[in-house]
Amino acid sequence: MPSSRISALCRAALVSGLVSAGLVPLAHAARYHRLTDSPNGTYRVDPNHSLAWFTIGHAGVAVVVGRFDKMSGTYTFDSAAPSRDTVAIRIAASSIDTDFPMRDHDLRGPDFFNVREFPTITFDSTRFMPQGARAGLLYGRLTLHGVTRAVVFHVREIGAGEVAALPKPWGGYLSGYEATTTIRRSAFGMAAYAGMIANRVHLHVNIEGVRTAR
Repeated sequence: MPSSRISALCRAALVSGLVSAGLVPLAHAARYHRLTDSPNGTYRVDPNHSLAWFTIGHAGVAVVVGRFDKMSGTYTFDSAAPSRDTVAIRIAASSIDTDFPMRDHDLRGPDFFNVREFPTITFDSTRFMPQGARAGLLYGRLTLHGVTRAVVFHVREIGAGEVAALPKPWGGYLSGYEATTTIRRSAFGMAAYAGMIANRVHLHVNIEGVRTAR
């Protein structure tokens, strides 16, 4: 079983144990609701509750889903001054996982991500344009396979607020977002097997961050 799945099972067992032990009240576990406090502040990305994943067409008949299991980064949000908003994300290219080891080996190789030469995928924002109270367009530069291109993510805030029920290092003042965009893999120098694999890749990033400064 992949280590990422073992970790997920361990985290689930931990939460279950905390509930059973009374450290996380059962009432908190039973009543889920979105927190709507202010998301303003500077945050550290929580790698255990964040995920970068993608979908891509396969053989003209289906869609393949993959993910990256190692991500880090920081972000700052200021509702009164969106020009100050910044996002910096780092992803280990070798952590790609499509639930098929043979395919993952090929994806790490020179025909695709070439992780030995280009070990890190990065995104650095250049500006944020709000679209309503809880959404916006995040402009920035994505570096993938050693190629840097301008991209625009559609961002939606999920929630923000104090989460006291979770133990350290997961609890505290948290905020979360989901972001999506579409790229062409050929624009990043990955054009192998064009007749079998689609050129358009739909990227999804789910972020949960722990506030480190107001």
